[in-house]
Amino acid sequence: MKNINKSLNIIYLCTTDKGPSGGAKTIYNHSESINKLKIHNLTSEILHIKKSKSSKWNSSLKKILRVSNNNYFGWDAKDITINANFKHKWFKNNIKIRKNFKFDKKKDFLIFPEIFAHFADDLCIKNKVSYSIFVQNGYCLNPTNNYRKLEKVYKNSKFLLSYSKDISNCIKLAFPKCEKKILKTNISIDTKKINLKNKKKNMITYMPRKLPTHSDNLIFFLRNKLPKNWKFKSLHNLNEKNVYKYLSRSKIFLSFSNMEGLGIPPIEAAIAGNKVIGYTGGGGTEYWKNSIFTEVNHGDISKFIKEIFINIRKKNLFKEMSKSRKKIIKKYSTYQKEKFLLKMINKINSYR
Repeated sequence: MKNINKSLNIIYLCTTDKGPSGGAKTIYNHSESINKLKIHNLTSEILHIKKSKSSKWNSSLKKILRVSNNNYFGWDAKDITINANFKHKWFKNNIKIRKNFKFDKKKDFLIFPEIFAHFADDLCIKNKVSYSIFVQNGYCLNPTNNYRKLEKVYKNSKFLLSYSKDISNCIKLAFPKCEKKILKTNISIDTKKINLKNKKKNMITYMPRKLPTHSDNLIFFLRNKLPKNWKFKSLHNLNEKNVYKYLSRSKIFLSFSNMEGLGIPPIEAAIAGNKVIGYTGGGGTEYWKNSIFTEVNHGDISKFIKEIFINIRKKNLFKEMSKSRKKIIKKYSTYQKEKFLLKMINKINSYR
């Protein structure tokens, strides 16, 4: 595809959370890659949204006055505003930032993450602007309990993006009439950012963000059992560069994934040459079949400890996993992502 006939601008709505976000990372990755395709008449932008100050004040006032509304939860479109000067600092991407809500129905195509799906009613349907919904976690399909609105925006979307079987199954359960709208995409890991030549150390890395109680308990029980030449390294609140630095040096990664559409850190850890032990998080079951990964049932700290000791005794752990790593690298390659993006662009173009 060298060009498209009419101008097309694909706009991704994105969070403005200050902490690390796998969902935002994927959105940035997609948008940047679309612009890198250098297709004539094609561009992509990121639109960062946040809760407006007036909405925050209103919520705070209700808490102070103890005013509750049990009939509704979730943001409304009237609650949001643009965060025009925001850009995630956890990962480096060359993106274009959108700074207004003025959409051109002939040119713009919006992609909403599932947590903002209900905003499509006011921002797109009422203004006859085409859109799709990017479901990155099937367990976050209910950002509001206004099911009628959710059903409306899913029904009117052009397609629904999903990058795991788990996500697709959740969509089918919540919105069975939308099954044929599901378009399978994939995440990608840029292996150029990971130094695979780094010398491996006796290091065990982990991310405690979602289940800190589990990781704290595990480390507590191993405090006096782990050989002195081994150490734990938390990757909490590190930027992408430092996460990759430690993953490329460690030998074992502990997964504490919890209700994930498709956990990205275990994949990154596997590509960086780690044995991955722990929870699949739900969506991870489709890549946990690879021999690099050893599943631990949620909360089974004893098996966690058993598997750690089995693997720290292995002398050629990295070499043992080399063939399996190549399969993971191929499955989540930038080539596969670009192949999908071209398919998606052609699909969007066919609606116009």
